[in-house]
Amino acid sequence: MHDEPGWKLTDDGTAAPVGIRSPSGRSVVFKVQFVLVARPSPAATTISQYLSRMRSRILVLDGNAASRTWALTPDAERTVLDAAPRGWTVRVMRTATSSDGDGSQRPSDEVLEAVRDAEVYVGFGIARMAFEEARHLRWVHSLAAGVRGTLFPAMVGSDVALTNSAGIHAIPMAETVVGGVLALLRGLNLAIDLQREARWDKQPFVGQGSPLRELGDCRALIIGAGGIGTEIACRMQAFGTVCVGVRRRPELGTPAGFHRVIGPDAIDAELPEADIVVLAAPSTGETEGLLDGARLARVRQGALIVNVGRGALVDEAALAAAVASGRLRGAVLDVFQHEPLPPDSPLWGLRQVLILPHVSPVSPGKFWERQLELLLDNWRRYLAGEPLRNLVDKHAGY
Repeated sequence: MHDEPGWKLTDDGTAAPVGIRSPSGRSVVFKVQFVLVARPSPAATTISQYLSRMRSRILVLDGNAASRTWALTPDAERTVLDAAPRGWTVRVMRTATSSDGDGSQRPSDEVLEAVRDAEVYVGFGIARMAFEEARHLRWVHSLAAGVRGTLFPAMVGSDVALTNSAGIHAIPMAETVVGGVLALLRGLNLAIDLQREARWDKQPFVGQGSPLRELGDCRALIIGAGGIGTEIACRMQAFGTVCVGVRRRPELGTPAGFHRVIGPDAIDAELPEADIVVLAAPSTGETEGLLDGARLARVRQGALIVNVGRGALVDEAALAAAVASGRLRGAVLDVFQHEPLPPDSPLWGLRQVLILPHVSPVSPGKFWERQLELLLDNWRRYLAGEPLRNLVDKHAGY
């Protein structure tokens, strides 16, 4: 034992006490001071890094999307950095990431390094590899609404809080739905065809088989009465449409814009009454294949199908057949089972189908404005121990 009490550096670069004596048996209080020189040894650097981690809580911001519409803006980055509470460090990732679907499943080396000490991760979902690397993680916030790709077993079985961005895209998506429905109900798709042919012809509009209708004469079944479904219902209600919503727990009440809400078990009874069926639900084990051939056959003759939820919700082959036969008036589709939609899909050749390349959420300049309101409020709630907004039920899938 050393004659004088002190500290020594161990082989792994940590500090350990030596030569400690307490004849009286009372506890001994040590005051430790580390002096960093201009060229620190490897051991001293390890101690410095350890103490830095002890002082700072880390949030990793992985928002540099390859698509400029979703990419973290300089103003948004500055806002997050300025909002960081005392004792927190924000690590902003510079490597480009994917914002498609639930985000990239192959994290960059930069992310893998940064998440090792992170308490909070913000990105377009989180890849399994990054999650497994992040041993101190307590909260993941997804910049996307869908989280199916993030619900791997390790995440579901953990106590890490997971929040998503449901509702962030609700307004542009709702406007896309209304715009698409109006285009078909008012025959704008027919007008475009005639314009391309430089042909003046009123007959398709005024003849006996005219497809023109008013929204106020329609009844809409909106499957998914969350943030997106509610914005759709509010806008359609303004046109006089009677909107019936489907939500997993109808006992939670009827959101704005809806005439009433039903549970998933009542969908079959409601389909024959609907002139417009809108899918605005997430992809889960319960919703996959929700609108299959049998249910499409129950939909009212001449109805419209709209899908802004996920492609897995609809049997696309059955939908294409129903539209081609004339039993359904048409469809507005923004999401597909396989994206990009394959060139040989029968949907491409149907004039009554409006196809969008998964762009209904796009609203340049609005994404980070809305995202920051949610993220910063949830960061405050997280620190205060309050319930987080948009907390995902990992077992329900949303």
